[in-house]
Amino acid sequence: MTDATKAVLQGGPDDLTERIVSAPEPGLDIKLPFRGGFEHFRATTRQQETSEGLLPVYEWWERTELPG
Repeated sequence: MTDATKAVLQGGPDDLTERIVSAPEPGLDIKLPFRGGFEHFRATTRQQETSEGLLPVYEWWERTELPG
């Protein structure tokens, strides 16, 4: 059974400690604030077994910086 309310993150900064997060509506990316910017993750077709069940995998694809 898949827990559709959470997702597992792969890639991105090594010091990003939060790897299981709330999942967005299907088709939307995950955007996490981190160190003065945002880390962006996109859905994949993969799933991963975790301590919280079988979760969809989102993979890092870019970082954006906040102005300032």
